[in-house]
Amino acid sequence: MAILDIVTFPDPSLRLKAKPVKKFDKELQTLIDDMFDTMRNEPGVGLAAPQIGQSLQLVVIEYAEEPEDEDAPAPKPKKYVLVNPEVVKRSEEMVEGMEGCLSVPGLIGKVNRHEEITVKALNRHGKPQKIKAEGWMARIFQHELDHLNGVLYTDIASEIYEPINEEAAESDE
Repeated sequence: MAILDIVTFPDPSLRLKAKPVKKFDKELQTLIDDMFDTMRNEPGVGLAAPQIGQSLQLVVIEYAEEPEDEDAPAPKPKKYVLVNPEVVKRSEEMVEGMEGCLSVPGLIGKVNRHEEITVKALNRHGKPQKIKAEGWMARIFQHELDHLNGVLYTDIASEIYEPINEEAAESDE
């Protein structure tokens, strides 16, 4: 497996609409595996192909919901591969939350997203799948799918911040 370079803003390739995936070959499988390795290395919870310089409608996500009981063991993260994804249903309810992005290092922002969405996509082998996501998972899906359309969270954020480095803040006191 390989760790790939993350494309960062203001690279113009982040603003392009990604092309549909047409071939589900060994090369695509290797790219998917490399994307998971790259995402975990950063660390992130999602990565879109345009973020590694590939104009493909391809997203990988790995995320585990927090256990309801804090003494319970952490659930195993679920892995998602979305090829040529399309949002087919959105809740009317919107929720504001903080987001960051591997392609926009050093910033976080408040973004309004749909509380629930349903996504239709192909899996890594070209088989159709339909996924209903809600809460934080819906936010991750929407953030990554925006990358496929050349949209960064900073484009739709109501506020953008530089996160406070707690260690640096303590040393200033």
